Amino acid sequence: MALKFTSLQEFYAHGFDTVIDVRSPAEHAEDHVPGAISLPVLNNEERAKVGTIYVQDSPFKARKLGAALVFRNAANHIEQSLSHHDGGWKPLVYCWRGGQRSGSFTWMLQQIGWRAEVVEGGYQTYRRLVHKAMYETALPHRLVALDGYTGSAKTEVLKRAGELGAQVLDLEGLANHRGSLLGDMPTPQPSQKAFESAVAGALMRLDPARPVLVEAESNKIGQRIIPPAVWEAMKQAPRIELHVPVAARCRYLVQAYDDILSDSERLREKLGPLRAHRSGAVVDGWFDCIDAGDKAGLTEALMVEHYDPAYRKSRAAIGAVVAATVEAGTLDEAGLDAAAAQVAEIMTGI
Repeated sequence: MALKFTSLQEFYAHGFDTVIDVRSPAEHAEDHVPGAISLPVLNNEERAKVGTIYVQDSPFKARKLGAALVFRNAANHIEQSLSHHDGGWKPLVYCWRGGQRSGSFTWMLQQIGWRAEVVEGGYQTYRRLVHKAMYETALPHRLVALDGYTGSAKTEVLKRAGELGAQVLDLEGLANHRGSLLGDMPTPQPSQKAFESAVAGALMRLDPARPVLVEAESNKIGQRIIPPAVWEAMKQAPRIELHVPVAARCRYLVQAYDDILSDSERLREKLGPLRAHRSGAVVDGWFDCIDAGDKAGLTEALMVEHYDPAYRKSRAAIGAVVAATVEAGTLDEAGLDAAAAQVAEIMTGI
C-alpha cells in the first residue's frame, strides 16, 4: 500500500534510507524532493514517445511499450546503481502521481527483498505540500532580517554568524544569485519550483523556537520570487542593520564582483536599461568608467547614484523596525568576523 503524507514535516521525516525519483531526467531537473536520487524508468525521449502513442494511437499499445521500457530500465538501475545495498535497505520511491512508473519499480525492489514503499500521489503530493507551506500557511519561524546598504557583505556576515551557531536561511545561496542587478552567477538559477523546494527543505531543518537570520531582500532574487509565506515574515521581521563606510563597501564589492566588473559588454547590457530610472547623464558617467576600466569608480558611482537611493526607498516602504545596529569599519577577515560575532550575539537575545 502506498504511503500517504499529510504535511511537509511528515514527508521530510519519512525515515527511509534513500528517496528515489523515477520520473524522467527533465522532470527531475525542474524540481524534485531534496536529496532524491534520479533513477528514471523512462528517459525524456521514451516518455514522450509513450505519451504520443497513448494520445494518438492506443492506450493499450502505449502501456505495453511503457512496461517493456520501464522494466528494462529498472533492471539496469538495479544492476548498475543499486546492487551494493544489503537486504535491510529501505528506499522510498515516487513518480509524477504515484502511478505505474513508481509502482512497477517499487514492486521489483520488493521482490528482491528490499523494504521499498511508494509515495501515494507521487511528486504531485509533495508539490502540494510545498505549496501549502510556502503559499497558504503562515511561517512558524521568527525571522530576523540582516539589513544594510549594498556592499555591506550581508551574505558573508550571515554565513559566518551561522558558523557561530545562529540559525540562518541563506536565500541567495538557495537561489544561486547575489541578489542585485549585477548578481548573476556563472551557473543558472534553479527553477521557481526547485527554489521553493530548497527554501522549504531548509526551513524544515530549522527550530521554530529559535529566531532565524535572513538577509533583507526585495521579493525577488534574480528571477526567483521569494515564496509568499517567507516574504510576509520578512516584511514583519525586526532588523539588524550593518553600518559600513562607503569606502569599505566599495573595496568589498570590487573584489566580490570582479567577474562582472571585468566584463565590459555584459556591464553595458545590464546597466543600459537603467536609463529609464536614472538620468542619461548618470548612466553615461557609468559607461565612461567602464570604458576607462575604472572598477572602483564605477562601483562607488553605482552605490551612491543607484543602489543606495533604491535601498532607502525600499526600506521606507516596508517600514522596518531596527532592533540593533552593528558598526563595521572594515570588511577584511577581521572585520567580517567581528561583525558576525556581534550579529550572532544579538540573535541570542531576540
